[in-house]
Amino acid sequence: MSFMERLYLPAILKGMAITLGHMFRKKATIHYPEEKRPFSPVFRGLHVLNRDEEGRENCTACGLCAVACPAEAITMEAAERQPNEEHLYREEKYAAKYEINMLRCIFCGLCEEACPKDAIYLSETFAPSNFTRKGFVYSKEELLIPNPKTDKENYELAKGSRAAKTQNN
Repeated sequence: MSFMERLYLPAILKGMAITLGHMFRKKATIHYPEEKRPFSPVFRGLHVLNRDEEGRENCTACGLCAVACPAEAITMEAAERQPNEEHLYREEKYAAKYEINMLRCIFCGLCEEACPKDAIYLSETFAPSNFTRKGFVYSKEELLIPNPKTDKENYELAKGSRAAKTQNN
């Protein structure tokens, strides 16, 4: 070992040069509440139960989404539409109870692909945190998109850009 190597001076200077180089690079972190991270176009977020243009629910409680779910996160109960409920449901059968356990969901998108009525899709919003297990079981009321007749602004916001693309295709 030479005298300079025993002083460790070249190694210290090399380490300082690396540190100095990293100080002027673009930072990988973001300031979350103020800045939003851009997501991939194929990002799968929270589930949304869709409505048609007249505000009626698309879901006919066929159960294909629940069967397709590998994590068995979806549970539903079907009911028959009453004569005075034509303005609420498209078909004679509808989902009286529809729940998704987000703790079991793996966001695979198979429920979205299995649905023949385009009643469910995965939106561009991510699942919020919660303090209780009960808060992660979303009911039908929490999953339904706002009514386009009564709440047009929130309907467009909840629909997102990907839902508009799938309806156009």
